[in-house]
Amino acid sequence: MTILRRTALVFGLPSVLFAAWWVFSAGSVDFYRPPLSSILAAFAETWFGSRIRDDVLPSLLRLAAGYSLALVLGIGLGVLIGLSPRLRIAVEPVLEFLRAIPPPVLVPILILFAGIGDLMKVLVVVSGCVWPILLNTVEGVRAIDPVLADTCKAYGIRGADRLRHLVLRSASPQIVTGARQALSVGIILMVISEMFAASSGLGFTVVQFQRGFQIPEMWSGVLLLGLLGVLLSGLFRLVERRVLAWYHGQR
Repeated sequence: MTILRRTALVFGLPSVLFAAWWVFSAGSVDFYRPPLSSILAAFAETWFGSRIRDDVLPSLLRLAAGYSLALVLGIGLGVLIGLSPRLRIAVEPVLEFLRAIPPPVLVPILILFAGIGDLMKVLVVVSGCVWPILLNTVEGVRAIDPVLADTCKAYGIRGADRLRHLVLRSASPQIVTGARQALSVGIILMVISEMFAASSGLGFTVVQFQRGFQIPEMWSGVLLLGLLGVLLSGLFRLVERRVLAWYHGQR
């Protein structure tokens, strides 16, 4: 009964919204707001073919590369800044200045330095994803229990062992929170980066459909992006449960 109830809670609202979209859009003759049946037909024709390899896969690879690099930079720098009060005071004004710059504004600048290839698109994703991870890591490291820190010191746990078993483990709930926020930001920036001087990718394809007045195909691309967001969120949740199994068990 619990499984059925959870399934109903998860799929209940999406099913209602999907049914409402179908009913209220049925018979629509508006060129820019086609019926859902037309969008689903265009979805099957557009995405169940070579576009998966030519557009969807390159977008996901760029997202994975940028997101992974943001994780490495955000966690690495966050641990260093969180462990050193002096370093935190020194870099805080610069971090606040850089964080306030919207990542889409950096796209023209990154094009100048990195060109219009995949490197630029990866860097756009990194420029937005790194901040939630970095700031949450800093706060997680700063919030380490002083009793646990004194216990490690008393038992002579230092260096890599202290970093692994105390610092990263204590900060991991905050780090995962930042990583979850960064994932949604990364999907948005993946699309935005592909709308500038690109020749493939989901963002590029959706813009091409819009410029070519292929409206059902354009809506099918938007629908695909939403489905990919749900899928990536579900995968992240599985990883989170595994990484934070000890934390949820304690709670």
